[in-house]
Amino acid sequence: MNITGKVKAIFLAVVAIFVLGIWDSVQAVRLKDVATFSGVRENQLVGYGLVVGLDGSGDSQASPFTLRSMSNMLEGMGVSVNPADLQPDNVAAVMVTASMPSSARPGSKLDVTVSSMGDADSLLGGVLIQTPLSGIDGQIYAIAQGQLTVGGYSVAGDAAEITTGVPTGARIPGGATIEREIPYRFNTQNEIVVNLNMQDFSTTAQVTESINEHFGSNLAYAEDNSTIRVDIPDGFRGNLVPFMAALEHLQVSPDSPARVVVDEKTGTVVIGEHVRLSRVAISHGALTVMVREVPDVFMPLPFTDAPPVIVPETEIDIIEEERQLSIIEGATINELVDGLNAIGATPRDLISILRTLKAAGALHAELEVI
Repeated sequence: MNITGKVKAIFLAVVAIFVLGIWDSVQAVRLKDVATFSGVRENQLVGYGLVVGLDGSGDSQASPFTLRSMSNMLEGMGVSVNPADLQPDNVAAVMVTASMPSSARPGSKLDVTVSSMGDADSLLGGVLIQTPLSGIDGQIYAIAQGQLTVGGYSVAGDAAEITTGVPTGARIPGGATIEREIPYRFNTQNEIVVNLNMQDFSTTAQVTESINEHFGSNLAYAEDNSTIRVDIPDGFRGNLVPFMAALEHLQVSPDSPARVVVDEKTGTVVIGEHVRLSRVAISHGALTVMVREVPDVFMPLPFTDAPPVIVPETEIDIIEEERQLSIIEGATINELVDGLNAIGATPRDLISILRTLKAAGALHAELEVI
């Protein structure tokens, strides 16, 4: 082998190693991207409030809860009014929601979402009045108030109306202030529970083995096909952040069952990596039936009062494509796609073909239609 041949061989070897390295990095993902951890969660908060300052786009008299809420709010401020005398055009009753992480502390800010409950046309320009936000236990954890940010608008005239986006929904960035923290101490745990996003024994076993190899001890054990319990090493007791950081960045390669997902509404077909197809012969053609009505009109004789005579006439044409049998076999996803493309299958045709292959037992995958 001359020098040029050696250089070429070395170059090809380097390229192969580089490609394999890219493939491994693509296959591997961080554990934090495919799992959740005990204690690291969000808690839902909800509250009922009023939005004021609307330009005549608020609730109408047909929303009695808005009138009652306005009356109660004013009475709490020392103003006694009759609900029947109120005009809620500039006020809207809303539901306020927010997500509070377990690590949030009093004084922290939360983004809130505001949604109309009554028949208000738009929340544009409104201001949310002080609204307490409660958890599932009924305790108040945050207070929300502020100017609304609306992502849509609605303009109406006497004969037309234009609406863009959803003007009855809004957000307030940093609109809630936490007043009570969740009674949970993350660093007091003696073990961490890892909940995988998929239920797969192979992936669970692989993650468990990777954790034990990384930390050099049998800390982890699988409880079921998606739950792994990890004991906290003595060196990390009371200081779990470094341990969780190492655990989150652990590289794993999730496995997945062979699955074909079909969306009939859009004609979308997604074929998983492990889908296989037995050797099979397929013939797929389209049948088109065209029906046309071409009536004949016969005019009456001159100088008569008889009306024209209409004789219906129907023309029916049947067109059927002639396609030969094609033998396809998919040992890999590329071979399967190439074989289906070879018979000229469109996305709509592919849905019918996949269903027929599944019924024939030639498609070795789970077929899910959504």
